[in-house]
Amino acid sequence: MPPDTPAVYDRAGLDALVGYGDSPALLIVDLQRGFTDPSCVLGGDLSSVVERTNQLLDAAHESDCPVVATRIVTSHPEGADLGIWGAKIPTLEVLAAGSEWVDLDERLELREIDHVLEKRQASSFHETELHSMLTAWGIDTLVVAGCTTSGCVRATAVDGCSHGFRVIVPEESVGDRAPEPHEANLFDIHAKYGDVRPVDEVVDYLRDPSASRPRRRD
Repeated sequence: MPPDTPAVYDRAGLDALVGYGDSPALLIVDLQRGFTDPSCVLGGDLSSVVERTNQLLDAAHESDCPVVATRIVTSHPEGADLGIWGAKIPTLEVLAAGSEWVDLDERLELREIDHVLEKRQASSFHETELHSMLTAWGIDTLVVAGCTTSGCVRATAVDGCSHGFRVIVPEESVGDRAPEPHEANLFDIHAKYGDVRPVDEVVDYLRDPSASRPRRRD
């Protein structure tokens, strides 16, 4: 990143925090084997992301915070239900229903009470039940973990903001295939759509959403 970029963003007023609300939900985006297993054409080593996401899961379960996990699953020949996205990324066809690549990573410490949604586009909101569920639960803050930072995490953050949720992205609990798009999209999400915060801070929040939290950039 050019050294003058932060100053350009600050001048534009892209430095505010949305802060934490009173009623959070934890959303785990696409930590399925197709993305977390390096032997898959779409995959990479996201072991540290899974590990840090489990810390968020522990905190959410401790406080009875709702947990939703998404996964990409195509159930039509040649990935037809992925639409033009499938034409742009033909390798998404490997995420076919019944394949090993659609299984959520077995290292995730999910429980039976947690919710799993299937999606066919980048955003976790697109044509899924997510918005209705969050609204019914009275959620005001969406904590977004998972992958990839430049793809489905970013798309979900944008839509989460558009739907009126405070979006929190725990920095160490999201990952990508390469560091450059990962860092660039964390910077941009924080500037425009939500707050990128340290995992440890978000863990404390999930354990006790009523505690006071920082409202300005550190």
